[in-house]
This record gives sequence, structure tokens and C-alpha cells, in this order.
Amino acid sequence: SVIKTFKNHAPTILNYFRRRATNASAEAFNSKVKIFRSQMRGARDRDFFIFRLVKLYA
Repeated sequence: SVIKTFKNHAPTILNYFRRRATNASAEAFNSKVKIFRSQMRGARDRDFFIFRLVKLYA
């Protein structure tokens, strides 16, 4: 129900209204990583993959 959902997520919901804090930056980063993974799908060297990821998005 709506009330149960609100009770479960009340701290997060109220945090938005108090501080205008969202997880939009984390979601944007996750999206970039997902796109990067699709572009690097042929990479076999895990260390190189992590190196490229850090150089592009760190």
C-alpha cells in the first residue's frame, strides 16, 4: 500500500525535501559505466578495463 511504502522510504523522501539531495549523480555514473561496458565488451584484460574506466570517469 502507499502508506507502507511511505513508511519504508520516509527518511529518503524527507531528505529530498530537507536538502534537495537525490541519487541522480550516482545514477548518471552507473549509466556511463553501463555504456562503457557495452563498448568494451571484447576486452579480455580486466586490469586494462578498470584502467580505462578510471581514466575516463575518475
